[in-house]
Amino acid sequence: MKYKIIIMLFYTQLFASMSNITTFEADFTQIITDDKKKELHYSGHLLASKPQDAKWTYTVPIKKTIYVNSLQVTVVEPEIEQVIKRRISSNFDFFEIIQSAKKVSKNLYIAKYNETSFALVVENDTLISISYLDQFENSVKIIFKNQSQNKKIDKNLFIPKYPLDFDIIRD
Repeated sequence: MKYKIIIMLFYTQLFASMSNITTFEADFTQIITDDKKKELHYSGHLLASKPQDAKWTYTVPIKKTIYVNSLQVTVVEPEIEQVIKRRISSNFDFFEIIQSAKKVSKNLYIAKYNETSFALVVENDTLISISYLDQFENSVKIIFKNQSQNKKIDKNLFIPKYPLDFDIIRD
């Protein structure tokens, strides 16, 4: 009985730590695999803060920054001097995905969000990766390194920044 209580406390603590994440920062590698097993590799840095702010800064193979808030996505592509602003039609919430995840094995959690299943790998209370199938049936895996959780992030970092002479496309 004593072991059951210890195990229950451990799992409760792990779930509590996932549900209490308010900010997340990490370097990432994103691997997209199509149905012919062709892979595309991207890497960069992610900043995320509750309620729904995120900044994905891609550095390889191209430079671009994606700003996400509860109302819109802004994609800044300096190499082509273009900004795309799009209203969010399906509310993608990084933190809702993390917090709704249910444990299925030692380090694996599954979350269902907007009809998509996300597999989250967690080790020592730290998010290691997220995998899912995108709308084109491509396999997407995002691997995180140098993670930092619940550290203060300046809200100004989530405000899109780009030169005024860039072309702006509104979707």
